[in-house]
Amino acid sequence: MRKLLYLSREDVERLLDVDAMLEALAKALVAFSAGITIVPPRVGIRVPELGIMGTMPGYVPGVALEVKLVSVFPGNHHHGLPSHQGLIALFDEDNGAPLAIMDGTYVTAIRTGGTAAVAARALARKDAAVLAILGAGVQGESHLATFPRVRDFREIRVASRDGKKAARLASRHPNARVVASFEEAVRGADVVACCTDAHEPVISYDWLKAGAHVSSVGGTFGPEVDATTINSAKVFVEWRGAASNPPPAGAYELQAVDPGRLAEVGEVLAGTRPGRTSDDEITLYKSTGHAVEDAATARLVYDRALAQGAGTTLPL
Repeated sequence: MRKLLYLSREDVERLLDVDAMLEALAKALVAFSAGITIVPPRVGIRVPELGIMGTMPGYVPGVALEVKLVSVFPGNHHHGLPSHQGLIALFDEDNGAPLAIMDGTYVTAIRTGGTAAVAARALARKDAAVLAILGAGVQGESHLATFPRVRDFREIRVASRDGKKAARLASRHPNARVVASFEEAVRGADVVACCTDAHEPVISYDWLKAGAHVSSVGGTFGPEVDATTINSAKVFVEWRGAASNPPPAGAYELQAVDPGRLAEVGEVLAGTRPGRTSDDEITLYKSTGHAVEDAATARLVYDRALAQGAGTTLPL
């Protein structure tokens, strides 16, 4: 009888080593940029007025053959549910047999912030000391959990449209404090992490200091970063398809950008394309999410579950 390992959200959170994930994400990005992986563009089904259901299959040889089903329903905040919910299925890459199914909600959250942190580690100034986190939801939490692992921030500013959420998030780190507005958070910050579900830009180029690094993981339903910043910054992505594919596979902000102008983070990590070239340069990482990130993270969880005998085994 074939068996399937089921891993709940509680299992996934307990099993995942975040520092190991950062290294696995970096390797996965390098593998993608080297052309080793097989990842078709994400397919999205729009549910009018409510949200999107996306499918994200990916194959990273020697790591994982997987598919993620993820829904993005922004109105869920009003019902006490996360806006992003999902499942990840792992398959044996030698024979295609299903191996495991696990919660994808936490994986999506933490790998998104983790990949942004990997990009910041490569692109932010080495002396970056002030971090601004815009948005205090799931991604705000993910960024607070991952960004301080790549830089020693002496000050972390948290801004949100919901002051109570901002206060709760800031209470989780000794160097974090709440600020009243996005502009106040951004001005003078060395790293700006945009983590919102905005339909229009939440930052302005005029707010950015010279040498700032901007990270944008929001923008599922509209541009999170203003056009001037996009046109003025040196832009980095997980994949150039973020510019050549329409949303939800691609990024709203990059639809008018020549893909040849973009550099992939995996290329920077591999040393085949330059990253930051001066202390005054503004760098921008624009994320759309990518299946290699799910594959790398899910594999870590699965391997540790096997080692610890965790999860629930189901007949298939």
